[in-house]
Amino acid sequence: MKAHLTALALLAAAPAAAQDEMTVMLDWFVNPDHGPIVIAQEQGYFTDAGLEVEVIAPADPADPPKMAAAGRADLAISYQPQLHLQVAEGMPLTRVGTLVATPLNCLLVLEDGPVKEIADLADRKVGFSVSGFEEALLSAMLGGAGISPADVELVNVNWSLSPALMSGQVDAVIGAFRNFELNQMEIEGVAGRCFYPEEHGVPTYDELIYVANPETMDSDMIRRFLAATEKATQFIVNHPQESWEIFASTSAELQDELNERAWADTIPRFALRPEALDRGRYARFEAFLAEAGLIEGTRRVSDLAIDLGAQ
Repeated sequence: MKAHLTALALLAAAPAAAQDEMTVMLDWFVNPDHGPIVIAQEQGYFTDAGLEVEVIAPADPADPPKMAAAGRADLAISYQPQLHLQVAEGMPLTRVGTLVATPLNCLLVLEDGPVKEIADLADRKVGFSVSGFEEALLSAMLGGAGISPADVELVNVNWSLSPALMSGQVDAVIGAFRNFELNQMEIEGVAGRCFYPEEHGVPTYDELIYVANPETMDSDMIRRFLAATEKATQFIVNHPQESWEIFASTSAELQDELNERAWADTIPRFALRPEALDRGRYARFEAFLAEAGLIEGTRRVSDLAIDLGAQ
């Protein structure tokens, strides 16, 4: 009996197995788009996968892909459209997983405003935040309605999208996220309406993806990370209210009506199979950007994205 107790004491004193340390750069401050990461952290799924994950919000949203490319972060959250542009510029990045598997971007107008259809934007002002890609989206959407970018006046409103629209500074904004700006406007008593790019001439794409440097990444560690976030996504889908309460409890700044509404609207958009790669989706979007003149030529899907589960 004494020997048995001694053995138990030794087991209790033994150090826990070492966890692999991993750094993940978010694309922006923590918000409901990052639900699976936060839930995996809070529920201990990363620990179960042998990972100690440090999640970092960037000071500049342009930094995360650069950090991953430079090997200063194991993973970064980025956007599929940006990945195409960055790889075309020679940045050593590849998509290794998906976080939000549908577009969130939309062309936002006032519900009771003068713009009832996209063609009504002729001779009106459209606000934007990021030049290049958002202008390509707008151009495709306008073209489908029979007008061109020359028919509208583009106004850089920085990140003040819904305020610029509500104040009448512009008649529409491109780059608004349908799970945030629509809710933000409704909370302030102003109804908005979205025209969705994927319904108006733009190939559908993954909004938020995980990117890494293909030359330096640790594939095994990333697979375990993605497995943990997949488990977290299943928990969110099965327990939307409980998962919201867990998520919101991590920061007082998240505990408001806007984030709670955004949480509910984002749940159906999380990737249920974060490792899985839709090769056709990446090929179509690469061709779209080339046709829009934003990239020169096209790259193979294997140069843009990989499915670690298939390796």
